[in-house]
Amino acid sequence: MSLSPLRHSTAHLLASAVLNLYPKTKIAIGPAIENGFYYDFEFEKPISEEDLPSIETEMGKIARENLDFEQAFISATDAKKWAHVNKQPYKEELVEDLKKKGTKFSFYSHGKFTDLCEGPHVKNTSEIKHFRLLSVAGAYWRGDEKNPMLSRIYGTVFPTKSELDNYLSGLEEAKKRDHKKLGPRLGLFMLSGEAGQGLPLILPNGKTILNILQNWARKLHREQGYLEVQTPHIGKKNLWIKSGHWDLYRESMFPAIKVENQEYLLKPMNCPFHYIIFANEKRSFRDLPIRIAEFGTVYRYEKSGELSGLLRIRGLTQDDAHIFLKEDQLRDEFSKLFKLLATYFKALNLEVEMALSLWDPSNKKKYLGDTKTWEKAQKILEEELKRQNIAYTKAEGEAAFYGPKIDPHVKDSLGRKWQLATLQVDFVQAERFNLTYTDTDGKEKTPVVIHRAPLGAFERTLGILTEHFGGAFPVWLAPIQLTIIPISDKNLEFTRKIAKELLEAGVRTEINLDSETMQAKIRKSALLKIPYQAIIGNREEEAGTVAIRSREGKDLGQMLPEKFAELITANTPV
Repeated sequence: MSLSPLRHSTAHLLASAVLNLYPKTKIAIGPAIENGFYYDFEFEKPISEEDLPSIETEMGKIARENLDFEQAFISATDAKKWAHVNKQPYKEELVEDLKKKGTKFSFYSHGKFTDLCEGPHVKNTSEIKHFRLLSVAGAYWRGDEKNPMLSRIYGTVFPTKSELDNYLSGLEEAKKRDHKKLGPRLGLFMLSGEAGQGLPLILPNGKTILNILQNWARKLHREQGYLEVQTPHIGKKNLWIKSGHWDLYRESMFPAIKVENQEYLLKPMNCPFHYIIFANEKRSFRDLPIRIAEFGTVYRYEKSGELSGLLRIRGLTQDDAHIFLKEDQLRDEFSKLFKLLATYFKALNLEVEMALSLWDPSNKKKYLGDTKTWEKAQKILEEELKRQNIAYTKAEGEAAFYGPKIDPHVKDSLGRKWQLATLQVDFVQAERFNLTYTDTDGKEKTPVVIHRAPLGAFERTLGILTEHFGGAFPVWLAPIQLTIIPISDKNLEFTRKIAKELLEAGVRTEINLDSETMQAKIRKSALLKIPYQAIIGNREEEAGTVAIRSREGKDLGQMLPEKFAELITANTPV
């Protein structure tokens, strides 16, 4: 059963309650969204989350009035008059826009409240029982920062109380796992207004995790014949004009920088540089596939209201590669890529769902290439998903401007979905850059390009994994695997010797030398979610062992350092 009518009806209920309590409020839009709904308002005076309980109470009162949701159709003239008489400028603007699509307008009413709306809705307000208002956030009208900032009230609703309670308890758990709180506390990253919005500073523990992920990727790259390169952070503007980014991706790019009468741009993607590298040598069919990889940092102008910790940032480092190949090599290459994805997701304990992102044929100006090329590329990706027996959904209009994509969405431990990776097929860019190889018949042919980023942006991956594991990273990924706690200063020399041996054996080890009690040190290690603690006192020093305790509180007893090192390093994918 679709929850959309219930959620959309609750958004209307919210708007009617707001107008009852704040009659001079201007109302904008209120759609159903995944897990709930929202409504955008322009209040006479700002409200806060402290005001939500009173709005929620008013919603309950209206719901219990058993009001029917009634639909009516009126003319464009009457619709505009309605918006004007009710002093609702945002609705007036919407009416003007919708006039282009038709002469009749759909309105829904319950009680005294009426809203411009196509529906559908539930039959009666009495069906809306189990809801909660969650938060207030700023949102520009129509997502444009040149427009007024509105107050967006988010809420959720479910058919039963148990479903609502389960969802709310999940939200509480999500708050505990919020990477924006856990990250700084665990020494993973920090955000600084002085550095700039959307430009996170990765701290030592976070960098350790990124190094582990990148070394893992390098290992897999070597096994599959990738060639690692490094390219500049900026390039001539003409390069991005040639690639199509300047015309079709400009809103996500930073302004040009002028140097000696030449305009340069911060790179939003690595691909044009990889095309130049491919074109630097004469290529033969015998050389293909050529796999060029880079952990390349790119820059994208995200609006300030859309920035979110590590999940939406302006400077990001991609697990990027471009594969240049013949069309008849696509099947084998995609088989390798699906296996690569499976390797990553299995080791990270992530479930995955696939989305096939297609172009929007009704808006061809957004894309490079003709209809025939797009249909061919999309057919190839869909056939690959079917051949691999992979279930998928279709997302029209979500393709890159140069080609369709397979976008894996991972499901974390709380059941939330995140887009992590991407696989893209491109029949357009190689031709624009005059890339060729000599085929078996001695003629010059244009290669196909696969764009792939199995771990996406490393910073975003770090944020997702922090929440997925709640900061308690698996041992192989934990930035610090062991903290050693000497019982007294008399044990320091032996402690340093053991720490050195473990570090040399590949165990990421630290010594806690804080002037605190033993129990305080143990609590600190648990708060930092370090997988293991080693206690060293006189007994351990005499026996040449360490007393190991896990972060879950399990006592593993006395252990020789080399045995512990074997335990730690035995089950790592890197």
